[in-house]
Amino acid sequence: MSSIQQNLQQITSQIESAQQKCGRSPSSVQLLAVSKTKPVEAILEAANAGQVAFGENYVQEGVNKIQYFAEHHPELKLEWHFIGPLQSNKTRLIAEHFDWMHTIDRAKIAQRLSEQRPADKPPLQVLIQVNTSGETSKSGISENELIPLAELISGLPNLTLRGLMSIPENVGDYSAQLTAFQRLAQLQAQLAKTYPHLDTLSMGMSGDMDAAIAAGSTIVRIGTAIFGQRDYRTE
Repeated sequence: MSSIQQNLQQITSQIESAQQKCGRSPSSVQLLAVSKTKPVEAILEAANAGQVAFGENYVQEGVNKIQYFAEHHPELKLEWHFIGPLQSNKTRLIAEHFDWMHTIDRAKIAQRLSEQRPADKPPLQVLIQVNTSGETSKSGISENELIPLAELISGLPNLTLRGLMSIPENVGDYSAQLTAFQRLAQLQAQLAKTYPHLDTLSMGMSGDMDAAIAAGSTIVRIGTAIFGQRDYRTE
């Protein structure tokens, strides 16, 4: 058994345990394997172990991987999520290649993604990134910008708004983590009164996964605990 396969089993077990602790149904949380900076060989190991959904932060790197697997391993039917900040001049690559976009934080990005989504692809599944901690270093809209952006996205023909995403302040205290995640869940619940189809909360990473799941996360984004340490770089 490869180390990646063992890591996936361990993370899956942790997710299942966290679901049980807070009374959530099995398989209510999806594991998104964050594969940024990792080679296709590592992704293939994870895919062969049953992992389907992968998250990428860098546009061109992600597109290269998507094209590689489409050409060499089309039988795997992988699902690709873009989870990094996006410049408006790179929206076409996201629209043409990815299945999900987690980090919409302004109208221009949403409009370009819808306009550039190919006609032969299903609508791009999208999340609005909310800066719940108010940190100036973090991407995401403020809470009072949420409703107008949701209204705009819901009117775009080639996007499907699925929910919200956040990267809260990095704190080690469980109660503080839980409070931050509960705030995003509250915002989603408020928004769902108008858009009842919303079903996705992308929140939680290795260090705060338990709190995220307790607050209602449906996608946890895990990278290092699956693939090991990354070689960080800028795109």
